[in-house]
Amino acid sequence: QRECTQKKTFTSWINSILAKHTPPSVISDLYTDIRQGHLLLDLLEVLSGQHLPREKGFNTFQCRSNIENALTFLKSRSLKLINIHVADIIEGKPSIVLGLIWTIIFHFHIEELAQTLACTYNQPSLDCSSAVDSSPKASRSVKKSAKIKERWKISATKALLLWAKEQCSLHGSISVTDFKSSWRSGLPFLAIIQTLRPGLVDLEKAKARSNKENLKEAFRIAELELNIPRLLEPEDVDIMNPDEKSIMTYVAQFLQYSRNSCESEEDMQEKVREAMSWLAAQEEKLAKLLIDTENEAYYQKYKEMMSFMEAFNQEKKPFLPVLSSRSEARLRESQQQMREEWDKLISQINECKAKLDQMLPSPLDNIEAWLQEVEHLQSEDLPDLQDPFKAMFVFREIIVIFKGLMDCFDSHLDTLQSFKNEDDKNMPLVFPEKLEEMKRRLFSNIHFTNSNTFLEYHYGLCSAIANEVMLKLNIWDMKYGTKESVESLLENW
Repeated sequence: QRECTQKKTFTSWINSILAKHTPPSVISDLYTDIRQGHLLLDLLEVLSGQHLPREKGFNTFQCRSNIENALTFLKSRSLKLINIHVADIIEGKPSIVLGLIWTIIFHFHIEELAQTLACTYNQPSLDCSSAVDSSPKASRSVKKSAKIKERWKISATKALLLWAKEQCSLHGSISVTDFKSSWRSGLPFLAIIQTLRPGLVDLEKAKARSNKENLKEAFRIAELELNIPRLLEPEDVDIMNPDEKSIMTYVAQFLQYSRNSCESEEDMQEKVREAMSWLAAQEEKLAKLLIDTENEAYYQKYKEMMSFMEAFNQEKKPFLPVLSSRSEARLRESQQQMREEWDKLISQINECKAKLDQMLPSPLDNIEAWLQEVEHLQSEDLPDLQDPFKAMFVFREIIVIFKGLMDCFDSHLDTLQSFKNEDDKNMPLVFPEKLEEMKRRLFSNIHFTNSNTFLEYHYGLCSAIANEVMLKLNIWDMKYGTKESVESLLENW
């Protein structure tokens, strides 16, 4: 299924690029059409803006020559083409063809886009002197360059993820921790659309819809309103373990849309000033609310806070694009100040909400604390599988914590459902909306219980990888000559 998803996604992405070629061309079957080499060269010409040498015919020799020209060009860009050979492409081997296309997508699409975010997120960029040893010896070292590029590849992925997280963070509790199951609900896609083009989606309604409905709506709006090609279908994402590369390819298109929507310096500065003024006004309103409700009971405090948040969420819509934008260095100082003010305000709002939660009548205060602990565990990044030994122990700890929390699930569910929401004067103790919110969050954790199997699976996977590595190390006990040959052997394996 993963291979099928990648083939479909990569084909759609390639066709969106080939439409810009002169003359335009199209791929019908990726494995078959790429064999001639012409479409591969067309793709690279559009992406690089260069004219590449090619044979005009379609016989075996000319097709081989065209593919060789394409691979030679990629190697000239310092791309590592591990186990990608001309013969395998001519045969149309799925794993090799998909591996080649992913290398092209990552380098020309994701990596170049993510470099615009490098300084923002303090990630090492190939263009930053901090990432490169500038000594004469280092500049001559191909290996050094390859290691830096590999390190940047990881950082490019993280930069794209951080950008996606930031777009979603503007909309409350919607969070992403990876390019896999985090996107299954469809809410992150809708949140990004709402940030880029406020008013196109209703996130509150979306929270009540099914995953497939949200995904279908997100892909439809992105295609019609943002002109983003539909690379995915709901059934590609609403599964236990969606394909990471396909989702990354699609998400990068939203970043591309964001880059293309950058405004002039003067317009941006004006919008930053307007946003700063609005943020200052919101901070004053929140401070006044806290003073006015200082001696009020929980119910009234919550009611006033809800009223503030309703107005806040409505008023922030026009400012979302500027709050999420990342422009040139000349504007970075003013935008950084604006982002700091935004983060400060959100921190103050969250602090107020946390204090309100602590004031909940017993036993709701305990249930709220439990919910927050579960949600924190859900939002934690999973360990890096690059180090299976370390990941194995981390997964074991997560499973123990998770099982301990889930032991309380049934009792909290019973307590919440049987809670009598009135005092001795028949007045409500808690705002009905708060009770409904807690129930919704608790019921959503029923789905989280299925994650136990997911965690157990990853623990087993890490154990298997670790055991396999140990087996290999035990049999690789003879001399293989140079260090380079050993590195090559390990890399190929």
